[in-house]
Amino acid sequence: MTAGIYLSRGGKKTLILEGLEGGVASRIERVENYPGFPEGISGMDLLARFREQAAVFGAEIRSEEATALKDEGSEKKVRMDQEVLTSRSVIIAIGTNPRRLNIPGEAELFGRGVSYCATCDGPLFRGKPVAVVGGGDSAVHEALHLAGLASRVYLIHRRDRLRAEHVAGERARSHARIEIVWDSVPERFAGSGFLTGIEVRNKKTGTARTIEAAAVFVSIGTKPRTDFLRGVLDLDPEGFILTKENLETSVPGVFAAGDVRVKEFRQIVTAVAEGALAAHAAERYCE
Repeated sequence: MTAGIYLSRGGKKTLILEGLEGGVASRIERVENYPGFPEGISGMDLLARFREQAAVFGAEIRSEEATALKDEGSEKKVRMDQEVLTSRSVIIAIGTNPRRLNIPGEAELFGRGVSYCATCDGPLFRGKPVAVVGGGDSAVHEALHLAGLASRVYLIHRRDRLRAEHVAGERARSHARIEIVWDSVPERFAGSGFLTGIEVRNKKTGTARTIEAAAVFVSIGTKPRTDFLRGVLDLDPEGFILTKENLETSVPGVFAAGDVRVKEFRQIVTAVAEGALAAHAAERYCE
């Protein structure tokens, strides 16, 4: 959306394919570290403002998925389900999808207590015990969001300390409804038809236990949505896009911004900055 704001405001004919599902930011209940919002703002509301601003400057926005990219030198072809678009330059800012645990019961109970989005599905389990798997920023924010809905939140983390930012981590540690299950990994999601519990094992002691929960929210990181770009762009072993200093990919005229590219720090504010940088680079490429 930021790339679209910069390009359309600069007078370039700009089309944004925003996909059929929201990105990671849309699932954050409260964003407190984005400048200009000292009181905080929900990820969904922040992105809605980005979207409105892009539209104000003339960007066309369509809720469709890109399925293929082809480089034809001065022209780039972007394929969708029913259409092929031609452009002089393309910015890839497609973000990531949640990683799976790949343990017994995860696939079978998906949508029946196993979820990857607390903001989406948390209200379905109001007043019931739930669990979150993970220890980073996303997992802790999910746990804090759920603590306002559930009777109890178990935060299952494989290490003995959280990887989340200090402020959010302290809130989770001190919250009366959140219990952190340290040094533990889930081995199986139990339930017949619907989730009833999570079988976890302590990595240090080897002790196993079953945590009774109506839902579990898996938040162990993300993977890039780049399967359709393999063989087209240079990717790292995990599928993230390799970029140059100006955010250009291995294909001239194709740029990448945000969580989808190889980078150290994945935050809304860095994605916004990269959207502006990629737009600037794309504009110069088209001159």
